[in-house]
Amino acid sequence: MLTFLNAVQVILYVALLALVGQGVLFVLAGPKRESNLFYTLLRVISKPFTVPMRKITPRQVADHHVPIVTFFFLVILYAIVTFERADLCVTSNLVGQPGCR
Repeated sequence: MLTFLNAVQVILYVALLALVGQGVLFVLAGPKRESNLFYTLLRVISKPFTVPMRKITPRQVADHHVPIVTFFFLVILYAIVTFERADLCVTSNLVGQPGCR
């Protein structure tokens, strides 16, 4: 279970970093961001999370707000996984194990 939680935490971390990078490039690159290679790469990395979020959000949420909603949803998931991982390490006396550091 600890390995599963660690893997989920890493996946969420990578997605969060991709969304943060996408936001930074959104501000820095301006209107030319669509032709920016790194912006496109970050969109591809975050797409498995933004597409399902677009499907579950109401239509009133604009398309350019979906990455922001996805970011906050992933932050909440990351916090839940982190707390569950910490709880597992403490309750199972695994504090000294490599996965609990």
